[in-house]
Amino acid sequence: MTLVDTRTPDPKKFINGATGDWEMVLGLEVHAQITSESKLFSGSSTEFGQPPNQNVSFVDAAMPGMLPVINDECVRQAVRTGLGLKAKINKRSIFDRKNYFYPDQPPGYQISQYLDPIVGEGKVLLDMGEDGEVEIGIERLHVETDAGKLMHDQHPSMSFVDLNRAGVALMEIVSKPDLRSSDEAKAYINKLRTIMRYLGTCDGNMEQGSLRADINVSVRRPGGEFGTRCEIKNVNSVRFAGQAIEYEARRQIDILEDGGVVDQETRLFDPKTGETRSMRSKEDAQDYRYFPEPDLLPLEFDDAFVEEIKATLPELPDEKRHRFIEELGLTPYDASVLVADRTSADFYEKVADGRDGKLAANWVINELFGRLNKEGLDISTSPVSAEQLGGIVDLISKGDISGKIAKDLFEIVWTEGGDPATLVEERGMKQVTDTGAIEKMVDEIVAANPDQVAKAQDNPKLMGWFVGQVMKASQGKANPQAVNEILKSKLGL
Repeated sequence: MTLVDTRTPDPKKFINGATGDWEMVLGLEVHAQITSESKLFSGSSTEFGQPPNQNVSFVDAAMPGMLPVINDECVRQAVRTGLGLKAKINKRSIFDRKNYFYPDQPPGYQISQYLDPIVGEGKVLLDMGEDGEVEIGIERLHVETDAGKLMHDQHPSMSFVDLNRAGVALMEIVSKPDLRSSDEAKAYINKLRTIMRYLGTCDGNMEQGSLRADINVSVRRPGGEFGTRCEIKNVNSVRFAGQAIEYEARRQIDILEDGGVVDQETRLFDPKTGETRSMRSKEDAQDYRYFPEPDLLPLEFDDAFVEEIKATLPELPDEKRHRFIEELGLTPYDASVLVADRTSADFYEKVADGRDGKLAANWVINELFGRLNKEGLDISTSPVSAEQLGGIVDLISKGDISGKIAKDLFEIVWTEGGDPATLVEERGMKQVTDTGAIEKMVDEIVAANPDQVAKAQDNPKLMGWFVGQVMKASQGKANPQAVNEILKSKLGL
């Protein structure tokens, strides 16, 4: 693969070194477990958390004479992901043997794709806030089998092998070297995970190993030739990805500024120390001795197959974000927060249905998400339903309750449940909008505080004191807008 530089150097992303500025260049290989009930070439279950070696067939264990049979659902999921990445779908692809031996890989090779992958070039758009939108190129997406798992802590002198993951279908999504900071890399992983969760092609659970990233890191003088890269293997956390990149870039800069040479190698990240350490020298493609998999025919399908899958695609995050901004009046930030998770976006749309989109977004993001985060819950376990939150928004919009009363009502619904409108009626929480009643309260407070009246007339900002007194007298039920208008009239402001 010929590396092409597509980014203009950005001084905000430079790293200060002892001898001048440096720029990091990053490329990611994200391994995503395909959502499928069975493995890529066998009928074994992919269920997580089963006892060791429970989900293993003769094919997975590479018993003599066992032949792979491709899982067509995995093919569909790969094509579906490729379409979600706005990528070229190759209607003819070839499986290859990638030869290397690990104890947790029974055949001694991995079935993968090399020169002819199922998905070609695509792109991912990252919203980087003040830095605007950044386009990251996708080089390819290919399908391959996962290895098993070695367990080194079960015996003092031996390692155990669990083959439950052996043969599980993976999509390897290879980016172009377009990333220029750890923040972009973290945003990229999050965006890929979001897209695949929308599509239903990978659950993205990094803690279970369903999504892992190999991160290629190199440094160079800004705009210069690409440097020698080191690959950090199997990073299973977005936070760890950021830490690994920052450490590795600084390590390479220190070597180069001391007159040394960066060795191309594979490294591991240790979360305990926050450092990367050498694992092995980095292999190139020729080291794997790729050749076409003799037990599998080329994978071929037609345009109708692709169109059938395309017709089932959901509205994806970028399109949904644009619609939230254009049709519902949300800020780009609010829209980005809401579309980051499909379940949250669906919840918001139920709350906003037929209502003020901005007001609904404020209540979903600030009140609901804030409380869920505080309680360690997620949207799927929210004690407040979309219908209940929509009911609170309705009461605010109609002027039946003020913002302060709405927060009290939210607390009641969170802890006790119930219909918001019914609760307001039963508990006498309805906002006082009778201007006559409000005017009477204002008159009493103004008459009792002549000194404050004089001060407010000299300094209109002190009118807030009177607003507070009226709200206190009304137990927070007076309509704030009506209170302000009547006070201005009574105080001559």
